[in-house]
Amino acid sequence: MSLQRKTAQRTIRRAARVRSKLLRDKPRVSVFRSLSHIYAQLIDDAQQKTIASCSSLELKDISGDKKAVAFAIGKELAKRAQEQGISVAVFDRGQYLYHGRVKSLAEGLREGGLQL
Repeated sequence: MSLQRKTAQRTIRRAARVRSKLLRDKPRVSVFRSLSHIYAQLIDDAQQKTIASCSSLELKDISGDKKAVAFAIGKELAKRAQEQGISVAVFDRGQYLYHGRVKSLAEGLREGGLQL
């Protein structure tokens, strides 16, 4: 098996392991992080629908380093969730460690009023 395929399988297993430990009765905040942008979605798994989403591509007026941008994205997503009437969610970090930009996004969600 090639090294690329092993790495891809390891990534998929890690994300599935993290996701399997989450509670299914609350909406889930899913995070995707690329080299230059960060994306977050609020997903209702029961109905299989995206309730709200936010990304660094949408908000152009944010300045600062990547962690500051992630924090602002978290606050904006929390505001959009409050507009939909959601105050409690679970945080799905996926394959990423809870560190750096992912942690900043979670802190922004909490400061915005979303209970994780």
